[in-house]
Amino acid sequence: MNGAQSLVATLVNCGVEVCFANPGTSELHFVAALDSVPGIRPVLCLFEGVATGAADGYGRVAGRPAATLLHLGPGLANGLANLHNARRAATPIVNIVGDHATYHLRYDSPLTTDIVSLARPVSSWLCTSKSAKTLAGDAARAVRAAREAPGGVATLIMPADAAWDSADQSAQPLPEIPMGQVSSASIDDAAARLGRVTKAALLLRGCALHGAGIEAAGRIQEKTGVRLLCDTFAARTELGAGTVFVERIPYFPEQIVEFLQGLQLIVLVGAQPPVSFFAYPGTASRWVPENCECYYLARAHQDGVAALEALAHTVHAPAHAKRRTPLQLPGLPSGALNAMSACQIMAELTPDNAIIADDAVTARFPLLKAFAQARPHTHLSLTGGAIGQGLPVAVGAAIAAPNRKIVCAHGDGAAAYTLQALWSMAREQLNVTTIIFANRTYAILNIELQRLQAGSLGPKALSMLDLGNPELRWVEIAQGFGVHAQRATTCAELIEQYSSAMKSEQPKLIEVVL
Repeated sequence: MNGAQSLVATLVNCGVEVCFANPGTSELHFVAALDSVPGIRPVLCLFEGVATGAADGYGRVAGRPAATLLHLGPGLANGLANLHNARRAATPIVNIVGDHATYHLRYDSPLTTDIVSLARPVSSWLCTSKSAKTLAGDAARAVRAAREAPGGVATLIMPADAAWDSADQSAQPLPEIPMGQVSSASIDDAAARLGRVTKAALLLRGCALHGAGIEAAGRIQEKTGVRLLCDTFAARTELGAGTVFVERIPYFPEQIVEFLQGLQLIVLVGAQPPVSFFAYPGTASRWVPENCECYYLARAHQDGVAALEALAHTVHAPAHAKRRTPLQLPGLPSGALNAMSACQIMAELTPDNAIIADDAVTARFPLLKAFAQARPHTHLSLTGGAIGQGLPVAVGAAIAAPNRKIVCAHGDGAAAYTLQALWSMAREQLNVTTIIFANRTYAILNIELQRLQAGSLGPKALSMLDLGNPELRWVEIAQGFGVHAQRATTCAELIEQYSSAMKSEQPKLIEVVL
């Protein structure tokens, strides 16, 4: 057994079932080990940002880590944007990065890089294996670190000689690090604070937004009237008919002010106080109302679900939350196709239990509005703001949940960042329907340019926001990667095409021309 085989066997022992990879020479012993050690599904990605984004999507849906396999420092650098998003989402990922053989590093060959410095900002845990003898143990520690609450990117750097030298054996899973528990005193304190105010909110994050967590929050709302809030870009939310309704904090600062106005107390469950996404001249960054208190019921590493259940018990909440989102489909529009009519068509026709991978940028707002009372579904947001996440996240989500329909809603400019994900969808025959909102511009930047009051818009400035010269021809792009694609220019065309895609289990792309 060599080091790479011990590493792969350890990953299997620890429950890692998928590896999203873009390997190079230094990782080829790992690649070979995938045949000699069964148990891991390798998924080839044509760009490292696809591999890291797919691992993010997989981890958010599966609730356990996938592995990545990246080639040296440049490969890691190509994947950093979506590792940043994964860090913001607190997604468990075992991020394996190959390196030169230890004795080769001193010669400063062309691909030699300071991998540790690149990895540190996006990693919750970071280790360079010293030899083949330690690689398996390091892998077991990496899986445990990735799973440690609230979840994170555990980066394991694998020197080439650690992969090819002889190893003794694989390692078994380590005991998981338990989540921190919220004290009974904190529960009582939160209950007392809720009892002293008339306008309060629970700001929920992570596991508090689905399953037992959101059910407990709904019970607390039933008893106390507290508002339930989530971050603008919450990593995973359960939306649609039958779910406990959660209000999403708006994007723009003046909207946040109005949204939070009058609150006296915000109880934070795994969350941080709301801040503006960007700074603007003459505006604040933190948007908690002046006389509003923020109380940390549960920090990110603590068991927010248990804390909510205990708080529900303390305030004598009912056994079940009665307030549920009603089913109210928007109906099928006709005539001109725009972002809202396109999203209404999608909401009307998307089946139960779908997963929406959302990187729709300016179309995100009509998307959320149209789907608010649609059939129950899971929504995955662009957590860290690094666009180009939607297509890779859809790949990972489809592999984590092969029996669910995946819908990827994407802006055209953002999709161009990681369009190679279409090839992985075709290769793996994933049940993903991608909607490209083709407005031929970086529309969000047009909005932000006006807000920043950066000056008059001349031809040079406007050219930096224009995607129409030449046009991105998404039907041809998708077909070139092996994905069946169509273009919709009217509501009638989109209805026909989207309805057909919802009945198919093959990857599809529809370019919605706006």
